Amino acid sequence: MIKKINTLYFSATGTTEKIVTGIAEKIAENCGGKIEVNNIDFTLPEARKKIFSFDKDNLVIVGIPVYAGRVPNVLLKFLNTISGNGATAVAVVLYGNRDYDDSLIEFKDILETNGFNVIAGGAFIGEHSFSTTLGASRPDEPDMTAAADFAAKIYDKTKTPGENSAVVVRGNKPYRDYYRPKDQNGNTVSILKVTPKTNSDCIDCKLCAEVCPMGSIDSEDVSKITGICIKCCACIKKCPVGAKFFDDKNYLWHKHELEIKFTGTRREPEYFV
Repeated sequence: MIKKINTLYFSATGTTEKIVTGIAEKIAENCGGKIEVNNIDFTLPEARKKIFSFDKDNLVIVGIPVYAGRVPNVLLKFLNTISGNGATAVAVVLYGNRDYDDSLIEFKDILETNGFNVIAGGAFIGEHSFSTTLGASRPDEPDMTAAADFAAKIYDKTKTPGENSAVVVRGNKPYRDYYRPKDQNGNTVSILKVTPKTNSDCIDCKLCAEVCPMGSIDSEDVSKITGICIKCCACIKKCPVGAKFFDDKNYLWHKHELEIKFTGTRREPEYFV
């Protein structure tokens, strides 16, 4: 018997949050509105210092973005501190219209290792962190309709005695390597150390420092990056004056290549129950 619905998500630009909370709200509606949804956002560094633990009466909708076709490695340490204790879970990954590769099966494995009973998994599409054209404005209305259908199937599974079994999702074992960008000559390159720049339009509102999920933007001088940059582009997309940008040639070529290859085809959500 599910007595509490929780969401648990990392969502630098709000796309993962929209899908995860949408699924949870629809499940709550199917429960007749008798169960409240408790939302836990672990996007910012302070939230990831907390210890989260659940129990058998909990349904937890857990969502993360896909980075290079895998679970973001910067989240692994935190994810492995979460205790499921037999809680029922739904694994959700969100990607930028290229592919989710092995991220969903990897995420499911992580949750199960930490004591969750994963009964469903879904891969949804959001606007790519690098771009405003790749997966533009997604998740959109059809995506949210798919999320509602997914929620209905999850609800039905939780209400069917004996059907609360683990789910099989698409993916490979061993997991494939992280997707790696290439330069214009086809050579593999690394953009891990690339960081955003700040132009003269900056009004020093400090918003970029506040939204950085790694806490890597110096609040005293927002042009300084003091830690790692995961290229989530929250600072770029949320800047009110467009003062943040990337100028690294390999990053820009990778962005261009992704947009050329994957903007023309609309990927649709996939879910497994």
